[in-house]
Amino acid sequence: MMIDVPDGKDPIAYVWGEMVPGIGTAAAKFSLKVYSDTTLGLREFEAARLRIAQINGCIFCQDWRTERDGARVEATFAEAVENWRTTDAFDERTRLAAEYAERYALDHHGLDDEFWVRMSAAYDQRQIVELTMCLGSWLAFGRLNHVLGLDTVCVLPTGTV
Repeated sequence: MMIDVPDGKDPIAYVWGEMVPGIGTAAAKFSLKVYSDTTLGLREFEAARLRIAQINGCIFCQDWRTERDGARVEATFAEAVENWRTTDAFDERTRLAAEYAERYALDHHGLDDEFWVRMSAAYDQRQIVELTMCLGSWLAFGRLNHVLGLDTVCVLPTGTV
């Protein structure tokens, strides 16, 4: 870890809550709201989230699987996300979610008119804004946790997502 955490302190609670309580607490609330208040389908949500996790290199985020109403994506889903261009496991919305995540993280200046035509055909404007906010959360906070070495100790509280 890049941050010194006092003995006996939970690293996530210490860094996110005690070190910068104003910012960290607000960031944690936003991060959790992405899960609790999403209206996106589980597969498209997880495709975008996992693609960001893969790009960030966040160990915890790559291992995490969002559960919704007792359902999770299949065990081979992460591999399909890595191969979003060629997998036959995705419908158009799921493929677009993975593509958007990758382009958002690696080449946001390259989001051209052709992409937006395809995106707008599959998602309405509210869904595009929601997905974009999710991507921002995952990119920022997953990268923060990985860069600081928190991704090896990160645990979301039970019952929060």
